[in-house]
Amino acid sequence: MKVVTLRVSLIFLAAGAALLGQQNGAVTARQVIERIQGHVGVPWRSETVDTFKAGDPETVVTGVATTMMATYDVLVRSAAAGKNLIITHEPTFYSHLDKTDTLEKEQDAVWAEKERFIKEHHLVVWRFHDHWHLRRPDGIMTGMVRALQWGGFQSKTDPSLFAFPEMTVAQLAEQMKKRLGIHVLRVVGDPHMKFTKLGFAPGASGPQHHREMLQKDSVEVLAIGEVPEWETIEYVSDASSEGKKKALILLGHIPSEQAGMEYCAEWLKTFVKEVPVEFVATREPFWLAR
Repeated sequence: MKVVTLRVSLIFLAAGAALLGQQNGAVTARQVIERIQGHVGVPWRSETVDTFKAGDPETVVTGVATTMMATYDVLVRSAAAGKNLIITHEPTFYSHLDKTDTLEKEQDAVWAEKERFIKEHHLVVWRFHDHWHLRRPDGIMTGMVRALQWGGFQSKTDPSLFAFPEMTVAQLAEQMKKRLGIHVLRVVGDPHMKFTKLGFAPGASGPQHHREMLQKDSVEVLAIGEVPEWETIEYVSDASSEGKKKALILLGHIPSEQAGMEYCAEWLKTFVKEVPVEFVATREPFWLAR
């Protein structure tokens, strides 16, 4: 009964907010996205994952939520807060291109419930990935550097490189864990290794890019979001075993980019004035067994 009552309340909340928007100069989801395209500062690509993933683009916006991933949990919290346009950095339906053909064919229950919730609460989901990274400076990197308090250590010629006062890998890992609020952080290599030069590759930029960074003398420690364990992780494990001064810190995909979408909400507020804009954090999915 409580679940039904919550759903009914959310529907009335969204409907009421939409009516208020119509009375006070409404803006549709499509119009918000057109503003983003005009403000991001780079030419809009014809081939991009930055497209609508769910919902009707002509929906009147009652509020905007920016997030790292439009998980079911994020959708529920956004709807409860009256935010019906969800701007997500990563996919909504479990693959890079958000294709749902196979899920529909399989009648997948997880996908079906997510689709039902989106439709029932008149949500619109749009992805903001390619062009937020293409922006100069990169929107994700800007937010992450601010959250990590690394602005004074960043290279002026290569934003992915940092030079720190000497510390150990363990000290850096603890610093990142604390500043980003990470529950599960993993390290490959000697925790006592002292270093000054770091490379930062948020998200999942791939093993080729990781190797290219690790091959540089300017990178002793590489901090990334994620990668399959048989790729960059094995590479750094071998490098460490061979006595090379290399280490890897795996933050997890969400924590490695999340602050960039918090910054996105602040940026949106500078030109989306009709409705409230809020950052809705994506919860880290991992926990440690004790």
